[in-house]
Amino acid sequence: MNRIVTMVLKNLGIVPGAWIKLCRYAKHTEEYPEEEKYRHIQYILEHAIKGGNIELQVSGQENIPRENGFMLYSNHQGMFDILAIAATCDAPIGVVLKKELYNIPFLHQIAICTKSFAMDREDVRQSLTVIQNVTQEVKSGRNYLIFPEGTRSRLGNTMVDFHSGSFRCATKSHCPIIPIALIDCFKVLDQKGSKPVTVQIHYLKPILYEEYKDMNTTGLAALVRGRIEEKISECV
Repeated sequence: MNRIVTMVLKNLGIVPGAWIKLCRYAKHTEEYPEEEKYRHIQYILEHAIKGGNIELQVSGQENIPRENGFMLYSNHQGMFDILAIAATCDAPIGVVLKKELYNIPFLHQIAICTKSFAMDREDVRQSLTVIQNVTQEVKSGRNYLIFPEGTRSRLGNTMVDFHSGSFRCATKSHCPIIPIALIDCFKVLDQKGSKPVTVQIHYLKPILYEEYKDMNTTGLAALVRGRIEEKISECV
């Protein structure tokens, strides 16, 4: 059985109310506190994860800064990546996601509630505008997640190259960077079936501005990728 169907069937008791509430938050997003909206999203994800026979093994949550205004950079394995991180990161986050995902029901409502941005990687000008917008939001104290591979690798736990341009948000906002190593996330929604699956989410030690201030974005991308790759190699 498809895992999404399993998630829904096992949560029929909460789905209607949770969906209506999420849509209300999205429709009138400016009327509700960010914390309230984010906790509701986590409530939904908690039930979906349990209903989908998914076990999350998380490490390094103490590395998430207590003060807002930071960037998360993660390897990208599949459609479940965003949900896994949102479910385990207590600080509210927005996401830079590809435009094709922005209008998918549920993801669309989450995107609105978290002030996430859709990026068209075929449109250089639009991509630069998104980077500028995220930079300003981080400077104002919000937190964002970017997948610097640009698209899921489709190679399991093997990464592809990072796009250095995505690191301009950090270099321009001078914010802490938290690398995230995802392991086996691709098994959740990118493979058939709904058998129990275990996913690892590792929040690595922050890279502070003092550590990368003299680097260009290419060097910074290599640094972050290297730390994620090292963690994956340790765990696989």
